[in-house]
Amino acid sequence: MSRLRKFDYSLFLPTIFLLGLGIVTIASVSSSSLDSHLLYVFISFLFFFIFSFLDPEILFPLSPLIYVFCVLFLVLPFFVGTVTRGAVRWIPLGQFTIQPSEIVKPFLALISAWYWAKREVSLKTFLSFSLLFLPILVLIFFQPDLGSTLSVLSIFAGCLFSLRIKTKQVLVIIATILAALPLLWFSLQDYQKTRITHFIDPSSDPLGKGYNIIQAKIAVGSGGVWGRGLGRGTQSHLTFLPERNTDFVFASLAEETGFAGSLFVLVLYIFLFLRILKIAFHARENYPNGRLFYLLSMGLFFYLSFQVVVNVGMNVGLLPITGITLPLISYGGSSLLTTMISLGMLESVSIRSRQEETIMIK
Repeated sequence: MSRLRKFDYSLFLPTIFLLGLGIVTIASVSSSSLDSHLLYVFISFLFFFIFSFLDPEILFPLSPLIYVFCVLFLVLPFFVGTVTRGAVRWIPLGQFTIQPSEIVKPFLALISAWYWAKREVSLKTFLSFSLLFLPILVLIFFQPDLGSTLSVLSIFAGCLFSLRIKTKQVLVIIATILAALPLLWFSLQDYQKTRITHFIDPSSDPLGKGYNIIQAKIAVGSGGVWGRGLGRGTQSHLTFLPERNTDFVFASLAEETGFAGSLFVLVLYIFLFLRILKIAFHARENYPNGRLFYLLSMGLFFYLSFQVVVNVGMNVGLLPITGITLPLISYGGSSLLTTMISLGMLESVSIRSRQEETIMIK
């Protein structure tokens, strides 16, 4: 009962509202996928509550084993995965599929927190950290899954920059990243390079590589202030808008609910992320293992906020298309499950840090 009293409803309520908006949007623009999405929501809720009441301190000592599991899990698609549009990212499970590059994200945040909890940033620890996670990044990148690669990098960067690091160290890290950019460019698939070049000028190939960006911008703009109304979005319902229930679900929502609905969604995300930041800083100050919980929370914060910024950015034409879903709203079992596990971990951190604060007061 004490855990229920300490349950963080300030984290839970924005989650519920965003999930509800996702269900409504998918029911409107892709009713055929609604039943499976509701099943994903149900399963994801189960995992949310499991991780809400699972003490992360049980998982932290298991980080080396979790790391090995993540690597092996990411290898599986190359042997038993299904090929979809040239990518091998999904493992078939009966009539469903699971995407390992999505599922591992919250656990990579946990491993990153475990690594940095008792280490200070130096050239040696930074290089060791980079070498430790290089296999994971390579496996995800060559599936190929650029979106998940960038999301994982946001976890690593989030944990790193949440530490107290010197300006010189920041400059060295930035210089290393900039030096690696040419190598990253030449490692991209042709279609990935094309997405970036046509992002700059989508009108150069309006019926080809620039089509998705153009249609998404039309959908967002046509919504006006109040939207066309649920079920009345022409871009989504006449299938001009591709991936209308996954990558471009925000454009679908903007078309049908307008600027008002889009703003409401963004405000909910802001409330959610501010709460996550408060959980992180509160845990750091009020828990004996506060650094561990702080780094875990910050890793999850950077990954979730990165996905929202990138997805919304590519829907309104401000960022290249990378195939990143919108947390809690996009259709997709693996992405939804991953998000709910992450929020479950954050709920657990909040519950335990507030329990500890109560004990200290007594």
